[in-house]
Amino acid sequence: MRLSREQVEHVALLARLELSEEEKERYMHELNQILEHFEALQRLDTENVPPTSHAIPMTNVLREDVVRPSLPREAVLQNAPDAAEGCFRVPRVVEEG
Repeated sequence: MRLSREQVEHVALLARLELSEEEKERYMHELNQILEHFEALQRLDTENVPPTSHAIPMTNVLREDVVRPSLPREAVLQNAPDAAEGCFRVPRVVEEG
Protein backbone atom coordinates (compact mmCIF):
# COMPACT_ATOMS: atom_id res chain seq x y z
CA MET A 1 0.00 0.00 0.00
CA ARG A 2 1.27 3.43 -0.90
CA LEU A 3 -0.06 6.69 0.48
CA SER A 4 -0.89 9.33 -2.06
CA ARG A 5 -0.29 13.03 -1.61
CA GLU A 6 -4.05 13.51 -1.19
CA GLN A 7 -4.13 10.98 1.66
CA VAL A 8 -1.27 12.77 3.42
CA GLU A 9 -3.13 16.06 3.00
CA HIS A 10 -6.28 14.43 4.40
CA VAL A 11 -4.43 13.10 7.47
CA ALA A 12 -2.85 16.53 7.98
CA LEU A 13 -6.31 18.10 7.81
CA LEU A 14 -7.68 15.64 10.39
CA ALA A 15 -4.71 16.39 12.67
CA ARG A 16 -5.19 20.12 12.09
CA LEU A 17 -1.66 20.47 10.72
CA GLU A 18 -0.66 23.07 8.17
CA LEU A 19 2.05 21.51 6.03
CA SER A 20 4.20 23.18 3.41
CA GLU A 21 4.56 21.54 0.01
CA GLU A 22 8.01 20.34 1.03
CA GLU A 23 6.65 18.80 4.26
CA LYS A 24 3.87 17.03 2.37
CA GLU A 25 6.42 15.41 0.07
CA ARG A 26 8.73 14.48 2.93
CA TYR A 27 5.93 13.01 5.08
CA MET A 28 4.51 11.09 2.12
CA HIS A 29 7.96 9.54 1.56
CA GLU A 30 8.54 8.80 5.29
CA LEU A 31 5.07 7.33 5.86
CA ASN A 32 5.43 5.12 2.80
CA GLN A 33 8.76 3.84 4.13
CA ILE A 34 7.07 2.98 7.46
CA LEU A 35 4.28 1.15 5.62
CA GLU A 36 6.89 -0.82 3.65
CA HIS A 37 8.44 -1.98 6.93
CA PHE A 38 5.02 -3.12 8.16
CA GLU A 39 4.45 -5.01 4.92
CA ALA A 40 7.78 -6.80 5.42
CA LEU A 41 6.77 -7.71 8.98
CA GLN A 42 3.44 -9.09 7.77
CA ARG A 43 5.27 -11.51 5.48
CA LEU A 44 7.12 -13.11 8.42
CA ASP A 45 5.97 -16.50 9.66
CA THR A 46 5.01 -15.98 13.31
CA GLU A 47 2.96 -19.16 13.70
CA ASN A 48 5.17 -20.70 16.41
CA VAL A 49 6.25 -17.46 18.09
CA PRO A 50 4.68 -16.99 21.52
CA PRO A 51 3.11 -13.58 22.16
CA THR A 52 5.14 -11.28 24.37
CA SER A 53 4.67 -7.90 25.97
CA HIS A 54 8.35 -6.92 25.51
CA ALA A 55 10.94 -7.54 22.84
CA ILE A 56 13.47 -8.73 25.41
CA PRO A 57 13.00 -10.76 28.61
CA MET A 58 12.12 -8.53 31.55
CA THR A 59 12.83 -9.20 35.23
CA ASN A 60 11.76 -7.35 38.32
CA VAL A 61 14.62 -5.18 39.55
CA LEU A 62 13.01 -4.13 42.81
CA ARG A 63 14.53 -5.17 46.10
CA GLU A 64 12.79 -7.58 48.44
CA ASP A 65 10.24 -5.99 50.75
CA VAL A 66 11.74 -6.67 54.16
CA VAL A 67 10.47 -5.28 57.46
CA ARG A 68 13.19 -3.23 59.13
CA PRO A 69 13.25 -0.93 62.12
CA SER A 70 12.35 2.63 61.19
CA LEU A 71 13.45 5.93 62.65
CA PRO A 72 12.03 6.88 66.04
CA ARG A 73 8.96 9.08 65.73
CA GLU A 74 10.61 11.88 67.72
CA ALA A 75 13.58 11.96 65.33
CA VAL A 76 11.28 12.14 62.30
CA LEU A 77 9.16 14.94 63.75
CA GLN A 78 12.20 16.89 64.97
CA ASN A 79 12.47 18.90 61.74
CA ALA A 80 8.72 19.18 61.08
CA PRO A 81 7.54 22.78 60.81
CA ASP A 82 4.43 21.87 62.82
CA ALA A 83 3.67 18.67 64.75
CA ALA A 84 0.93 17.68 67.15
CA GLU A 85 0.28 14.45 69.06
CA GLY A 86 3.11 12.61 67.31
CA CYS A 87 1.93 13.51 63.78
CA PHE A 88 2.74 16.07 61.11
CA ARG A 89 0.26 18.93 61.13
CA VAL A 90 -0.50 20.48 57.76
CA PRO A 91 -2.78 23.31 56.68
CA ARG A 92 -6.38 22.34 56.07
CA VAL A 93 -7.24 21.99 52.39
CA VAL A 94 -10.90 22.31 51.46
CA GLU A 95 -12.04 22.51 47.88
CA GLU A 96 -15.46 23.93 47.20
CA GLY A 97 -17.13 22.23 44.44
